Amino acid sequence: MSTMRRQARVTCYSCQAAAEHASQWRIPASLEGRSDHRSFGATLRERVESGGRSMAQYSAEVVWVRGDQRFTDNRYSRRHLLRFDGGIEVPGSSSPHVVPVPMSETSAIDPEEAFVASLSSCHMLWFLSIAARRSFCVDRYFDAAVGEVRKNGEGRMAITSVSLRPHVQFSGYPRPTTAEVDEMHHQAHAECFIANSVKTEVRCEPIHDDL
Repeated sequence: MSTMRRQARVTCYSCQAAAEHASQWRIPASLEGRSDHRSFGATLRERVESGGRSMAQYSAEVVWVRGDQRFTDNRYSRRHLLRFDGGIEVPGSSSPHVVPVPMSETSAIDPEEAFVASLSSCHMLWFLSIAARRSFCVDRYFDAAVGEVRKNGEGRMAITSVSLRPHVQFSGYPRPTTAEVDEMHHQAHAECFIANSVKTEVRCEPIHDDL
């Protein structure tokens, strides 16, 4: 098990590493015609480090409507809508661990789950990009990530740790060794924009039974 820590940063960028290998995604005009195999994330980082003014921005819309519910008794529904620029709409809610049912909607995504998922997704996208650049063919990536809420050092409730448990299946040759997989996970964590943006301790506990 490797334990990885990151300190909070001011600005957060989402992960787009692996996009260069997905034909259904549109290549940014600034990258069209390029023959190298660097990730979009590396290109963005170079622009930022070189003082470039084109820094990515990401947006989300959160919508809650009271309707005919009472509000001041604090028993209103916490169900709301998360809307993203690609057009997808996702139902959101408070966690039933924080606000009991029926005020919370168990089938909706709560902020704590979304936080854990964003760390897991970001790590996965970087791992896939790194593996592709090293000529390792990934067939399937599965992660059962878990976050824990506890009081932090300031006595406030926080997601103090997130454990990633990625299980990666490869095919063809070459096949990575266990040490190479661990090193790719370490690099993916170091590159992940989300992990670099939080104070939460992120642990990576890879499963190697298929190697």
